[in-house]
Formats: sequence, C-alpha cells, structure tokens
Amino acid sequence: MDNKLKLLDIIIEEEKFIHAVLSNVRKKSGKTFNKVSVKPVLIKNKLLFQFTYHYDKNVIHKNYTYYEAEGEINNLIKSYFKQGVIYTVDADYQVLVSKKGKIKILKKSPTRKRVNLSHNRKKSYILEEDKPYEFLIKLGVMNEKGRILAAKYDKFKQLNRFLEMVSDCIPYLNKEKTINIIDFGCGKSYLTFALYHYLVYELGLDINVIGLDLKKDVIDFCNEIADELNYDRLKFIHGDIKGFEGIDKIDMVVSLHACDTATDDAITKAVNWKADVILAVPCCQHELFNKIHNPIMKPMEKYGIIREKLSTIVTDSIRASVLEIMGYSVQMLEFIDMEHTPKNILIRAFKNNKLNKEAVSEYKKFKKFWGVEPYIEGAMGDEFLKKL
Repeated sequence: MDNKLKLLDIIIEEEKFIHAVLSNVRKKSGKTFNKVSVKPVLIKNKLLFQFTYHYDKNVIHKNYTYYEAEGEINNLIKSYFKQGVIYTVDADYQVLVSKKGKIKILKKSPTRKRVNLSHNRKKSYILEEDKPYEFLIKLGVMNEKGRILAAKYDKFKQLNRFLEMVSDCIPYLNKEKTINIIDFGCGKSYLTFALYHYLVYELGLDINVIGLDLKKDVIDFCNEIADELNYDRLKFIHGDIKGFEGIDKIDMVVSLHACDTATDDAITKAVNWKADVILAVPCCQHELFNKIHNPIMKPMEKYGIIREKLSTIVTDSIRASVLEIMGYSVQMLEFIDMEHTPKNILIRAFKNNKLNKEAVSEYKKFKKFWGVEPYIEGAMGDEFLKKL
C-alpha cells in the first residue's frame, strides 16, 4: 500500500489538481461521513484545499494547505473509503481499495478543465451563497431557493464574518463536555441563530445557547423561530445583562452592540464565570466622554467629534487591559467594513490564566494619563483591585 500512497502524492500535484471525490465507506456508521469531496479555493490570495465532509443530514467544510490536503486524502483512502476519483489536468484517476487494503489505480483521459481561481468572483463563505438554510429563510435573509435578498446581503456578509471569528475560537473550547454559551443583547438574533447552526449542524458540537435581551416582543419572536426550527438547545430570555443570574458556568460569552457600560457588565459576567472565550463588540461608549483629560491632548479634546472617537478608543483599550490583567489574551479585530457601520471593533479574548504584570503596569499608567476611574474597574470588584 505504501508504494501506491506515494504514487497518490505524485498524482495530487498542487498545480494540476482539479477535484476529488472519495466514497463507498468501508464500515458504515450514522456518526461518520459517507463521502468527501475536495476542491481548490483561493482565500485571501492563498491557495487552500476545501474538504467537504458529507454526513446524512449535514456537511462540514475544512480548509487545508496543500501538504495537509495531501496527507488527509492519503489517510481517507487508507482508512475510510473503498474508492475515489481524482481529477487532474493530465488525467482522471480512479482509486479502488480491496477488502485487504490493496490499492489499485486506473488512469483515464482527463474529463475536466481546471477553474481559474483568480477569476472566480464568488467568495468562499462558511454559509454558502445559493444554498438554502432554513434559519436564514425564516429570518428573511434568503428565499427558499437559497438566493440572498438584495436588502440583506450586507447582513449575510456580517454573519459569515462573525462565524469566521467564531471558528478561530473553537480550539479554546472544551469539546469533551457540553459547551454553554450566552449572547447578551441578542436583539433579533441573526448572529445567535447562525452561531447555533454553525456549531451544531456544521461542527457537530454539544452546546446550549441562551439569548438575552430587554425587548419582550423580540424574545417571544426568537423563541417562536427556535421552536419552528427544532433548535431545542437554544432559548431566549427576557432580562438585562447586569441583573442576569441563575447560571454557574458559561464557556463562551457573546455581547454584540451592548450599549455603553452594558458591555462592561457583559465582560464582568464573563470573567466571573471564567469563560474560555469572550466576543464583544462595544457600542455607544459615552462613559468617558466627559471624564478623559490630559492637557497634552487638548487639540483632540476640544472638538466634540474627535473627543467622541477618542473616548471610544480609550474605553476599549481599558477593557482590553482589564481582560489581560484578569488572565486573558486579547485581540482587537475589525468586525464589519466601515462603510456599513462605524461600530466595527470586536474584542476577542481567550482565557489563559497567566499573570500579566506588564498589563497591570500599563493599565495604571494609562488611566493616570487620562485621569479616569473607569466603570469596569468597580464592576470587577475586589478580585480585580487586588491585582493592581
């Protein structure tokens, strides 16, 4: 078999590979995939190979580098499937595997032409275009044929950008147990439903998701949609962030566009739960607008519009510093393009339990420079103050 696998490495040449389909599972099981298709994709000008794992009721997409893809195809042929077809520029190859594991490779004339990926304008999304998703149909983002409604295309891009950011968080979650997630200020919950679909139906994770919002009619609407979709591990609760109680442990906290200090309350709740992942898009940072002051910065402070932007940046910088002090690694990311909304900073934090003395020193100097005592410091309480 080894010689044949080496031959496969030659067949799966990076510049000549077009497509592959692996099928006919050796040992059928409802828990495993029954077919895998492979195609090259261009993502951010980088050539990757997208594997689509076909299950009975859903599919999962994974992108690999060329060498990772080469190894994965070898592994699938060696361990899972009885046959496969590999389409290349030079030839089509049919791969047959006997009951004893012997590989036979038949070479045929090429039947496909390679797609010029540089001219392929259709973006590779986690949620695909022209593919119907029941939750997006019910939320009015696409029609029953999977066509995205023109007025909702920006929302569709936002959902995919959000899921891309979530995908980077998966390694930080403990997948050996039920993962508890809360979405503070969920609103109409486009992102909450997308998150549930992605984690359950694309990744097959065991999760519970709670959406929390102050608007009772919105909560009733979301619960109704969740029931219609049979999303039995997703529920929506009417209430505010600061007063939310009754849960001992949350693994992932999402807070998108919680207004002003409500974002601080969400971060505080997440830290108290020792959440592994925090995703927060702050909104309307008014708290420090009339508090920040340093004579050196007067040229910026005296113009209202500049002062507003400045207070926003200072507020989010303080939040990041507080999270670092509390044992998190922090990233600041662009959530959506500036042309859609100015509220485009996402704070993404992962629990690492490391003592960051440098963060403490930076925080003290920073708040002294601006002459502020931020709300989040008091919200965090004694555990935070002891670290200063």
